[in-house]
Parts: sequence; structure tokens; C-alpha cells
Amino acid sequence: MLYLIGLGLYDEKDLSLRALEILKGCDEVYVELYTGVFQGSAEKLEELTARPVRILFRKDLEENPEGNVLMNSRNMHIALLVPGDPLVATTHIDLILRARKLGIETKVIHSSSIYSAIGETGLQLYKFGKTTTLAFPEKGYFPTSPYDVIKENLAKGLHTLVLLDVKAEEKRFMTVKDAIELLLDIEHSKKEGVFTPNRACIGAARIGGDSVIKAGTAEDLRKEKFGDPPHIIIVPGKLHFVEEEALEMYGLKG
Repeated sequence: MLYLIGLGLYDEKDLSLRALEILKGCDEVYVELYTGVFQGSAEKLEELTARPVRILFRKDLEENPEGNVLMNSRNMHIALLVPGDPLVATTHIDLILRARKLGIETKVIHSSSIYSAIGETGLQLYKFGKTTTLAFPEKGYFPTSPYDVIKENLAKGLHTLVLLDVKAEEKRFMTVKDAIELLLDIEHSKKEGVFTPNRACIGAARIGGDSVIKAGTAEDLRKEKFGDPPHIIIVPGKLHFVEEEALEMYGLKG
């Protein structure tokens, strides 16, 4: 049996009682920390579970899960701990499909996710459109698709959750300031009026833990400090009056 267990949004204290019960009965426990930011540590997880916890990297799960989490899952109880909710990242859907092709039973233990936690901003969840991820530009690679997603959602009056790049193995985490400057650069190139300095935005950090949420124009938020990762930004669409009141609470001027 392979268990995919969500760590939640902050640290090891977000593990559910069900998750802890399962973990204490597992033969092997793994954790991946590259798809999100985890404020706890493998050492603290070991204290809670009374089990050794092995850290896996991207290449371990994406290239050779048969050499780690899948190796003994047919005859033993194996757990993979995942930041947030296990099925938000596509990596783990692929892992389940590989397991089932090998005749390995799987079970998911869900946990808190950014997709529900963004309700803390005061925006209504059913009014969000397509989510997008803003990646760090690399040599010869500067994706502009997040700009297009924001444009499409705004045309429908929908909010856009923009997830920001996490390269945990390199200790590189995109900030609200980085994201706004990248989107302004794309605006400068495309000139479609989608993301101007006056665009209303929400910047947030560490939602689910010691949350920091601020609302204002893009130009305002690029000057704000949000502290440690993970960060996200939200570009709101058409606002209900209750949403307007909530964003005023976070600093957005009417």
C-alpha cells in the first residue's frame, strides 16, 4: 500500500490525526519538499512519527519512483508526505498511475491547500477562474502565459490565483515583488493593458500559518515586505460588495 499524505500549508502540526495514525504504522516514510514550502523539518516529522523520514528530490519521484516509494509498496506500507494537499501537483497523479499499473494499492490522505486557504483574502472561491504559475525566467525561456490567463479571467470578471515559482532545491523562491515586476515587464512588451502599475492586486505570504495579506495596486505592492516564502499574488476580477469590503480591510482603496 502506498499512502500519499498531505502535510498541509505550514508545518508538521498540520498533519491530521488520521495521517499520524497511518504514519506510525508504516514500514517506510518519505517526504518530498520540492513542490511547496514546508516550514517544519524532516527531524520534527521523525519525532512525531517515530519513524526515519527520507527526503526525496524531484528526480527521485519524476524519474525513478520505482527505486524508492514504489519499490516495496506492493508488500509493505509506504508513505509519501507532500506539502499542501497531495493531488495539487501533477507529479503525484503520475505516481498514482504508475503505482496502479504495477498493481500497487494507493490511498490519499488530504490536507489543507492553497486552493481553499485563499478564501482568507475575502474573495469568494467560486469566482476564481483558471490558476496560473509564474516561473522564473531562464536563458532563452521567458513564459508569458500567466499574462494571457489573467487577461482571459478578467474578461470573464473572474479572479486569478497566480502561484509563484518554487525552486526549493536551489533555495530560490519567487516573491510578490519579483512576480509583479515580471508581469509589468510582460505588459511593457505586450501593451494590452492587462497588468499595469494601477492594476488592483493582492499579495499574500504563508497563508495557513502566520499569514500576511496586503491589497493595493501593483505599484503599491511591489514596495511592500512580505517576509519568508511561500508567496502568491491574486488579480481580482469583478468584485462583490462584500469582497470590496474585505479588500479594503487589507489596504485596497476604493
